[in-house]
Amino acid sequence: MIVVFGSINMDIVMQMDRLPRPGETLLASGVLYNPGGKGANQAIAAQRAGASVKLFGQVGRDQFGPASLEILKQSGVDLDGVQIADDTTGCASIWVDAGGENSIALGQGANLKASADQIPDDVLGPDTLVVMQMEVPTAENWALVRRAKAGGARIALNVAPAAMVPHDVLTSLDYLIVNEVEGAMVAEEVDIRTDTPTQIPRALAGRYDLTCIMTLGGAGLLCFGPEGGLSVPAMPIAPVDTTSAGDSFVGGFAAAIDAGYALEDALRRASAGAGVCCTRAGAQMAQPSAEDIEKALENLPPTQRLT
Repeated sequence: MIVVFGSINMDIVMQMDRLPRPGETLLASGVLYNPGGKGANQAIAAQRAGASVKLFGQVGRDQFGPASLEILKQSGVDLDGVQIADDTTGCASIWVDAGGENSIALGQGANLKASADQIPDDVLGPDTLVVMQMEVPTAENWALVRRAKAGGARIALNVAPAAMVPHDVLTSLDYLIVNEVEGAMVAEEVDIRTDTPTQIPRALAGRYDLTCIMTLGGAGLLCFGPEGGLSVPAMPIAPVDTTSAGDSFVGGFAAAIDAGYALEDALRRASAGAGVCCTRAGAQMAQPSAEDIEKALENLPPTQRLT
């Protein structure tokens, strides 16, 4: 079982030919209202990839609260752990250009009320993989890490958006998932110095005895851990919308690990799923099914083992 603790938002997506410069107003060619939030996106990605998922978070007492949960409900994500706060639902304004690149501004709203206390101890056992991101209060994340570790659960932290992660939290993680910017911030805070960003996952994995995955966009990913190093390529695609690629990767990876796949296979499934996600517009509706992932794997180039 997968427990996701994280954000739940409504995404307002503006589609345009290019992203505006500071002070510039552009007319969008289209506007979409899509349920989102990294917690919700990763939960639905894992559920569609074949896992059983419980989501814990907060929505507000506004029109976006029920709407932000609709696709999750339809997809079968367990929402009993989602509470309603006296606040607005989290909301993201997303600009997407013709090439699929995006800029995002996020109002956290009810996500700031999310609490580790929402999650009961009886779901934090050895059969659970806990998945977290950085769009809820970090103190609540760290409290959950410590409880999950004590209960024997496996823990995956996606440091998105970029933020500092305490030393004692890093020692408790099984999986640390970052991009280049996020990895550099984590490394700097714990005084890890490297010549290039791509050396960071090896350094973090070695110091903290965890598996560190660094996603590199179109260049694929690097992974270092107890089993050695891997370089997994990205899907060869023409992207439509990269907004939720990272969430698709994390959710797909969590689902594969929860299902018992070996690390290399889990990484490849996650990479393939993220590639499929990039060929579709939106966040949650773009998440691939297990069948989509299986089909996409046929087109994923080989993995390279690193020493």
